[in-house]
Amino acid sequence: MKNYLIIGGSSGIGNALTHQLAQSGHRVYATYHTHPKNNEGTNIIYSPLNVLDETIDLAFLPEHIDGMAYCPGSIALKPFSRIKPEAFQEDFALQVIGAIKVLQAVTSRLKAAENASVVLFSTVAVQFGFNFHTQVACSKGAIEGLVRSLAAEWAPNIRVNAIAPSLTHTPLAANLLSTEEKIAANATRHPLKRIGLPEDIASMASFLLSNQSSWMTGQVLHVDGGMSGIR
Repeated sequence: MKNYLIIGGSSGIGNALTHQLAQSGHRVYATYHTHPKNNEGTNIIYSPLNVLDETIDLAFLPEHIDGMAYCPGSIALKPFSRIKPEAFQEDFALQVIGAIKVLQAVTSRLKAAENASVVLFSTVAVQFGFNFHTQVACSKGAIEGLVRSLAAEWAPNIRVNAIAPSLTHTPLAANLLSTEEKIAANATRHPLKRIGLPEDIASMASFLLSNQSSWMTGQVLHVDGGMSGIR
C-alpha cells in the first residue's frame, strides 16, 4: 500500500484518480474546496483545502507520501481583448502558484519515500493553439516549464511529469458540453471522435504515479483523442 495526495480529489479527473488509486489498494489523501466529501472507509481520507490561501495546512498527511497529483484548474475562454490582466493573475494563482505551494509543502514527505512521483496537468492548447485560449494556455505553459525544471532538480529521487488533455467531460467543461449538439461538435474535432472521460486521464495519472513509469520524468504526455498528433 502506498500513500498518495490528490489535490482537488472530489470532482472530475481528481475524483476519478482518487477512486482508481483507492480501488488498487492504496491510501489516498484527497482534498476538496467547493465539492465537500466524507471519508470513505480507510482508503480515502478527505480534507478541506483552499490552495489560494496565503498558507496551506497539510498536517493531515503522513510522514511520507509516494506521490501527488495537483488537479485544480479552470477553463475561461474569451477573446484576448476582453481578458483583464487581473484574470490572468487569478488563473496563474490557482493553476501555478497553488501547485508550487503544495509542492514546497510536501517536498520532505516526497523525499522520504522511495521513487516518489508528481503529476501535474497542462492542456493540448499549449502545443496546439486555439482561439480564445490565451488565459488557460499561459498558466499551463508555465506548468510545463515547472515540470521539466523540477524534474531535473529532483532527479533521481522524485519524478515529475504532466498530462496535457484535450476537452474532457468534467464539471469544468460543463458550459462547453451543455447540449448534445455541443458534445457532438466537439467530439468531431478529435480523430477518435469522442470527448475524453475523467477515467481516461486518471488512468494515465495512475500509471505515472506508479512504479510502472519508474524510468519516466520531465515528460508532458498528450492524452487528447489524437488532436495534437494527427491531422
